[in-house]
Parts: sequence; C-alpha cells; structure tokens
Amino acid sequence: MMTCKLQLGGAFAFARSNNHSVSIESSSLMVATDHQNKTNNNLLPRELAMATTCVPTIKPLLEKELRTHPQETNNDIINSGKFGRFGGKFVPETLIVCMSQLEAEFNKAIHDETFKAELAEALRDFAGRETPLYYARRLSEHYKINNNGKGPDIYLKREDLNHGGSHKINNALGQAMIAKRMGRNTVVTATASGQHGIATAAACAKLGLDCTVFMAAKEMEKECSNVKLMKLLGAKVEGVNGSYKDAASEAFRSWVGEMEKSYHLTGSAVGPHPCPTMVREFQSVIGRETRKQALEKWGGKPDVLIACVGTGSNALGLFHEYLHDMDVRLIGVEAAGCGLDSGKHSSTLAAGDVGVYHGALTYLLQDQDGQILPPHSIASGMEYPGVSPELSYLKESGRAEFSVATDQEALDAYERLCKLEGIFPSLEAAHALAILDNLVPTLSDGSKVIVNCSGCGDKDAALVFDHKLFHGKV
Repeated sequence: MMTCKLQLGGAFAFARSNNHSVSIESSSLMVATDHQNKTNNNLLPRELAMATTCVPTIKPLLEKELRTHPQETNNDIINSGKFGRFGGKFVPETLIVCMSQLEAEFNKAIHDETFKAELAEALRDFAGRETPLYYARRLSEHYKINNNGKGPDIYLKREDLNHGGSHKINNALGQAMIAKRMGRNTVVTATASGQHGIATAAACAKLGLDCTVFMAAKEMEKECSNVKLMKLLGAKVEGVNGSYKDAASEAFRSWVGEMEKSYHLTGSAVGPHPCPTMVREFQSVIGRETRKQALEKWGGKPDVLIACVGTGSNALGLFHEYLHDMDVRLIGVEAAGCGLDSGKHSSTLAAGDVGVYHGALTYLLQDQDGQILPPHSIASGMEYPGVSPELSYLKESGRAEFSVATDQEALDAYERLCKLEGIFPSLEAAHALAILDNLVPTLSDGSKVIVNCSGCGDKDAALVFDHKLFHGKV
C-alpha cells in the first residue's frame, strides 16, 4: 500500500511517496498541481500533494524510437512540456493563464520568419555569433604526451567569446524579444554568478526594457565586477539572503506581483513548462553551429560532446542537435564540490532523488524527509539543488552520461587551459574540462572531442588566485 505524508511549515512543504517527493514553497503562489496531467484542481492541499507524488515509471527511451521518430518526439516535447515523466507545470491556477499565454507566444515566435530573422541578426551583430570551434592543439598534445603519443583531438566551442562573456546571451536575446512582442516593458530575472544577469541587462538595454536582477548577497560580494557591469547596463540589482535558489524564488514572486506588465526571463532550463523548453530552444544554436563547423573542419560528426551541468542550459544547447545521433556520446559534468561523500556538492543527477521543485518534476538534492539540501560548488553558476527535467530524462533513458568534478579538479583545469591555450574558462566550464584527465585515456587515437567553453573566466581570476594554484607548473 502506498502512503504519502505532507509536512507543512518552514520555508517549504513536502510530500513524499516511496522515492518520489514534491517540494512546495509554502507561499500560496507555489502550491503544486500538474496541469499538464489535468489533475483535479478542487483537491484539498493534502490530497493534491498525494496526487502529484504518485508518479508512474516509464520504459527507458529506446534507440529505435529516437531514430525512427525524431521529429515527432521533438514536437511532443514542445507541446506537452514533458520529457518522459519529467517536467510538467506544477503551478497554481492563478499562473496558468500567464504560462499558457507565454507558451502560445513562444510557439508563435519560433514559427514566425520575421522573428527568426530579427533574432538571427541580433545574435550575429550584437552577440557576435557564430562562435568559433577552436582546435586546442596544445591541450590535445598535453594528453597525447602522457598517453604514448596517442589520443583524441580536443576542440572548444568558444561560447566565452559571446557579448557578455557566456552562452547566456543566446537565450536572453530571444526571451527579451518575446517580452517586447507581448508588450511587457519590465523584465525580472535571477542570476547566480552574474553571467545571465549581464546578458539579460544587455538585451534589455538594447531593446529599451527596464530590468531588475535578483542575486544572492554572498554572490554579489564574490562577483562584484559582474554586479557593476549589470548596473552600468541600466539594471537594478537586488540582493537576496541565501543562494541562487532563493534569488530565483524572489524573482518569481516579484513577477507574480505584476504579471500584467512584467516578464520573468529565466536563464536556466528549469521551472514549469514552457520555461525549460524555451531556454533549450534558444540555446540550441550552439549545437547547430557545432554540427556545421565539424563538417567544415573534418567532414564528420564529433565522437564526444562534453558540457558542465549546473541546471543544464549550456549542456542542452550543445547536446540537443545530436540527440538522434546515437554514435555521438553526450557527457554532462556536475559539480562534486568537496566530494560526494562530504555532502558539500551540487551533483543532483549523481546523488539526487526525484521530486518537484520550482514548478517541475526533476532530480533534486534532498534529505530523507524531502527537505531541500543546500548545494555547494566553487562555481556559483552550478549551485542549484535541481536540474533540467530534460537532462533528468536523458539520464533515465541512458542517452546521456553524467560525471562529476570536484572544486579542486575544476581549479586545476582552469589553470591548465590558461597556460596551455591562453584561454580563461569560467569555473563552470572548467568542470567540463576537468574530466579529460580520466576520459582521454579511454578514447581512440584521433577521435574528435568537443568541450563547451560556456563562459569566460576573467570573473573567476581573483578566486583562483585566492586558492594559490598558480605555482608555475601545469
């Protein structure tokens, strides 16, 4: 017999059933019900929580399904907001009209030739696309020297060269343009390390929109240069006690208070539908460019794609184009922080359980009672207790692989790329680079590996120096 328990009080309320949990912000704004599954909206709170936790298992994604029905599968995901059992729209009735309006405007925009042309022009002339696919010759040689002269050729997708210093501008421009189409003159958002905040502030300045960015106070101090840039771009920056998840909650509350005239611009592939799909769609330009550039450089596909995973926007941006190319390995790298056994990490897919958080069913960091555990990473952009529902699906289906890198391994990878290639990766992207130490010896000679260098690391230079890593050796 299945039992469910609802605990009320504190910052969150949780219901747990077997290995599934639902976390619901105690604010009346975040009482959860999956409207994609048409649950009974008249249920009492306890019954409602029970209804949303009894989640049926699904069969693993089959390779045949991916090969046979790629377009059909993609359309189903866009229309439903579900990735297998993950995703959905766990929000109160008061938000359904707004979320449905946003979904309709998004679907209209991505099929509007004028919108697509304007976005392509902005990405080219304002953001600086396309970004190079850079052959990291000395990094490749470094690994070959240590492996009897054999090893893969390593390429970097240089998203760090975008305006604003990261991949975040791809999505910020697309959503800011949708906000303007909807007649919303005010944009609210939340940022972790500040890269999404800078991208959103820049997009809003370009389009003449007011912008408010919510950011954890501790991150404002650590990333003070990014805070100054946001303010120079005309954004108002609001400090929030706690971490990125608290800033995200505060941005959502701010938007709910003024839904008719403001727009909530999410930079992470999390939250209720259509938010994860929108972010992934606008970031998928990364993978489309990568396919074209790989064909130009060596006449084929990459063998391995690697990206860091905080919430998943840059990983999905690179992976999505190749989901149906079963001969291309997709590897996401989470932040192991001080080690998985330490309890101080952000490895949601490696160590989390399934539950509902910020409006979607996904993997979460939580304790036995369903209470959200605080994430940790030296990279601010990877500190979030959840992950993209689409990545949760890719893990459960087996289509993507997921690894982890510790703070120290990321710091070492940051230093290595600086000294071998003259490139400053963000500490987030350094996590992806860090697994090359263990991955390269397992790969065939001459195979093609692409690592998404998702952000520029000049923002992290002071932090790296604080850890006294620059000892003159690689």
